[in-house]
Amino acid sequence: MNSTSLGGLTISAVERETGLSKDVLRVWERRYGFPAPLRTAAGERLYPEEQLAKLKLVRRLMDAGMRPGRILSMSFESLNGLVRGSDSEVSADSALDGALALLKAHRGAELRSAFHHAILHDGLFRFLTDMATPLAIRVGNAWMRGDIRIFEEHLFTEQLTATLRAAMPQDSGTGRPPRVLLTTLPGEQHGLGLLMAEATLRLEGAQSISLGPQTPVGDIAAACLANRSDVVALSFSANFPQNQLTGAVGMLRAALPAETALWCGGAGVVHARRIPDGVARMTGLQEIRNEVAAWRAARTERGAQQ
Repeated sequence: MNSTSLGGLTISAVERETGLSKDVLRVWERRYGFPAPLRTAAGERLYPEEQLAKLKLVRRLMDAGMRPGRILSMSFESLNGLVRGSDSEVSADSALDGALALLKAHRGAELRSAFHHAILHDGLFRFLTDMATPLAIRVGNAWMRGDIRIFEEHLFTEQLTATLRAAMPQDSGTGRPPRVLLTTLPGEQHGLGLLMAEATLRLEGAQSISLGPQTPVGDIAAACLANRSDVVALSFSANFPQNQLTGAVGMLRAALPAETALWCGGAGVVHARRIPDGVARMTGLQEIRNEVAAWRAARTERGAQQ
């Protein structure tokens, strides 16, 4: 953790500690008056420890689905009370164990009901991060070990897909920018990560257009132009060949307009050795929210400079 003789943390240190990007921190400072960093003689931002502690609570509550405009003005004590109240009474492991048991018993309707109740209790974003994502990993690992059969993995995917499509905000075509085109490259058949990314974007009020999985690079570029997309987002599962990922992403980056952002996420990019320049690597759904906020902040900055 980087700090100075004045007792403050640099903006880079706060970014590492909280997962909140520098652009987001600066936008909140201007828009909401918090955080309120000190300044060195050279103008560098310094964040006191108490502001870091509050930002960590804000980040946790955002993970639970709360909006920064609602919580940034609250005191540390009030935020701490919200965090305690948002904690689930049932441990995540128990919930995941129960869901996996329903899947193995082929009780699909009950599994979907469990998903529905979890969303009602925790909100859609927390369901995505605390249940859907780790459960998908468990199911995938169980299939690879031979603990479940392919039809059971398909049952899980169908129940979760139906749940998310019913729960996510509908895209009326009037959402705020960025306009995001979602797909996977040829060879990537898994569309569940794509759907979870789409749900996260919808929660952020962004416009989203999903092409589904396995779209050739040339068609992605054509669809980007046809839909006037600001961002192209790709999902990679752990099964996507690592030796193909960098080259395929590089080809797409070269085929897209320079001003179009390219985001790559999913288990397949977590351990990727290299991602081409001009491509954002996202290893979790919270990073999608951060990238949306950063894109909007950069757009506002560009507008102010014109």
